[in-house]
Amino acid sequence: MRQLTDPASKVSCHYVITEDGIILQLVPESERAWHAGVSAWNGATDINLASIGIEIVNPGHGFGYPDFPQAQIDAVIKLCCDIVARVPIPPTRVLAHSDVAPSRKTDPGEKFPWRQLYAAGVGCWVEPSPLAPGPTLGLGDNGDAVRELQTMLADYGYAISVSGRYDEVTKDVVTAFQRHFRPARVDGIADVSTMETLRSLHARAKQMTT
Repeated sequence: MRQLTDPASKVSCHYVITEDGIILQLVPESERAWHAGVSAWNGATDINLASIGIEIVNPGHGFGYPDFPQAQIDAVIKLCCDIVARVPIPPTRVLAHSDVAPSRKTDPGEKFPWRQLYAAGVGCWVEPSPLAPGPTLGLGDNGDAVRELQTMLADYGYAISVSGRYDEVTKDVVTAFQRHFRPARVDGIADVSTMETLRSLHARAKQMTT
């Protein structure tokens, strides 16, 4: 909290939600907060200007990464439902910091229950395809299958070039996708489960926009 209220830190957000579910507003929604940093989504690169930033208190991956208390998640849902009732935010733009800055950020991470938000009418979600053996795509792979993967990720909004080459950026974006939509295994490898989940999400997103 001290960092978010210290001008010298150059970091801020509109809301903070504590572990016991207290919602604190630090910046008016009408003003820019500096929570996303260098980031991009669906062609936009000034995410701080075009978003409402919510920080959810959790030590994170470097400090044990505990589960989110239900009281905290209930408060997140309450706040998000209030925001989307007032602001026309498309479901596909309810995002994690790791979605808009996959090479730098990991929050809120694979333990965050996006399914609960979707059940309350917030965001986009599909049930993840179960883990299963089969072909995979990873660093160094090239070809049409990689191009298909990159195309679907880019169509959904991730900042990724469709090169047909599985590079470090592709791995970072796949990892971010897994954290949000296929959290059972987060490794940056596009396995059968990742690809099937992505295809389902891609189709769901298109239904929502037509």
